[in-house]
Amino acid sequence: MVRDGYIYGLSLLVVAVVLAWFTGTWEWAIAPVLLALFFLWFFRDPQRVIPSGEGLIVSPGDGLVTETVEINTPEGKRKRISIFLNVFDVHVNRTPIGGVVRRVHYQKGLYLNAMNPASAEQNEQNAVTVRGEGIEVTFKQIAGLIARRIVCNVGEGDTLERGQRMGLIKFGSRVDVILPAEAEFRVKVRERVKGGASVLAAMPGGEGR
Repeated sequence: MVRDGYIYGLSLLVVAVVLAWFTGTWEWAIAPVLLALFFLWFFRDPQRVIPSGEGLIVSPGDGLVTETVEINTPEGKRKRISIFLNVFDVHVNRTPIGGVVRRVHYQKGLYLNAMNPASAEQNEQNAVTVRGEGIEVTFKQIAGLIARRIVCNVGEGDTLERGQRMGLIKFGSRVDVILPAEAEFRVKVRERVKGGASVLAAMPGGEGR
């Protein structure tokens, strides 16, 4: 479990005990107990089996694939996969590939609904670019309508393993993965994926073929 779960959950359980003590009944404690259980569940951090094949790009988060498109960037053509995380999904984020963090860029912005395509560019977000396995992949942690805090625990120069935990987004969000143009999609729109375990794409000639 993420540390935040213990902080929120245990704090609310203390509130519940105090309310029950001063009121002489557990009725007033029901709401904080339920909230405590929600936070303990929300910040769960399950173990995942990370695929080990060459050239595989895994999902940075749990959620629903909402877009698989080709895009134009200042660096040239790329592909993008967008994943929507609702409040019931695991919100721990993982790196799609192993390698060295080349850039971490935080951008202030709006809090549009994460299902809105405009949120990819206009919302508050944190972009992490990793270079490794002969390719470069950027994944964005994007705040949503409810999400108001992005947590990133890596910095430039850090060496990461594929599927390694690197942060989280609190209470509903979106993650985008920017891939090389030659990457081959391994997921479809409306498909559910799991962070670190689901293969989003594979490079030509890799073991993901």
